[in-house]
Amino acid sequence: MRRWWFADAPAERLAALRIAIGGFAIAWLLWRGGDLVALSRLPASHFAPTGVARILGAPLPPTAVVAIAIATRGLLVAVTLGLAYRRTAPLAALGLLWTLTYRNAWGLPFHTENLLVLHVLALACAPAADAWAFDRPRGPARDGYGWPIKLMAALTVATYLIAGIAKLRLGGLAWLDGETLRNQIAIDNLRKELLGAPTAVLATELLDHPTSLAIVSALTLVVELGAPLALLHRRLARVWVLAAWGFHVGVVLTMNIWFPYPLFGVAYLPLFEVERLWLRGNRRRGAGG
Repeated sequence: MRRWWFADAPAERLAALRIAIGGFAIAWLLWRGGDLVALSRLPASHFAPTGVARILGAPLPPTAVVAIAIATRGLLVAVTLGLAYRRTAPLAALGLLWTLTYRNAWGLPFHTENLLVLHVLALACAPAADAWAFDRPRGPARDGYGWPIKLMAALTVATYLIAGIAKLRLGGLAWLDGETLRNQIAIDNLRKELLGAPTAVLATELLDHPTSLAIVSALTLVVELGAPLALLHRRLARVWVLAAWGFHVGVVLTMNIWFPYPLFGVAYLPLFEVERLWLRGNRRRGAGG
């Protein structure tokens, strides 16, 4: 069984990941820009700083919040294009960390963005690869390009493993009977119903079938605790990614909670030879021309 995980990576792979992850971060900040403006106008009594935002004793003025977010978007564009990478990448990563942490400092922390921030931080510590590496012949593998990809893959896997361990620490093997999951689904959808938010389409059906919930609970732990297997071989990675993606689809269908980063597949890209898609497209365009 070939342990592809330990193989060095070509520059094209790191460039592909930089473009995909940087592009997603830009789109995410654009999508959430309105939230930042709305939150920054809340009364100061709602401000409950967490993480790096704890250095603040009071909320920032709305203009400062918006200015930092706009500057972060600009830096992320430079990172995605590979422009002045050694300077823009660390600044973009810190800006993203600050902006999303500040957004979580208003009483309702979100966990949907944590892995995105970790990946951008990992990219900031890595060489840029060539901004236009895809226009060149496939280069030789280099260890300087391999370690940040391994780090991002390990971060992806670690987030699931930690979630599984947390479930066992908090509920032990009682998690497997489905009752804990049933309570979570019921409470979450009841809260949405009371607040006038959309409820999940399969919530009622699952709540009426406790046996199904026990199966779902067991499969959830298998996906989370089995995440490290994805690091051993590409075939295991494919199976695990499909299962993890299905897990997130299940969360949408039962609690209407969205994790866009994995749902769009970007979170799993470090586990694959993503440069092959671009190179294959270049060959087809060359043949067509």
